[in-house]
Amino acid sequence: MTVTGRIMSGLVIVFLLFDGAIKLIPIAPVTETMLALGWPASVEMARGLGVLTLICTLLYATPRTSVLGAILLTGYLGGAMATHLRVGSPVFSHLLFGLYLGLLAWGGLYLRDARLRTLIPIRL
Repeated sequence: MTVTGRIMSGLVIVFLLFDGAIKLIPIAPVTETMLALGWPASVEMARGLGVLTLICTLLYATPRTSVLGAILLTGYLGGAMATHLRVGSPVFSHLLFGLYLGLLAWGGLYLRDARLRTLIPIRL
């Protein structure tokens, strides 16, 4: 169970580290996508989102702060979902991607952290 949780969390961490890194070096697809989503296509905005993504991801990746990181990532992903809803993005591929990532993050944390399983038991 712990190994599965670490793999799930690892996938989330790798994806978000990549996502944050490409926002720090705002390549053309990043700024074009931001503009299409209704955000300012500025270097400052892209870098700000990149820093925010990396901070939340590093908190999630650190065992002592992983629950705080998961909570912050949930808010961040919720904002991404709201943005996609506002611009009318496709539901299953774009809008719900934040939900998929959030479920993977929380599922991985749940499987790898016995304290979280004690706090939120699943009763069958």
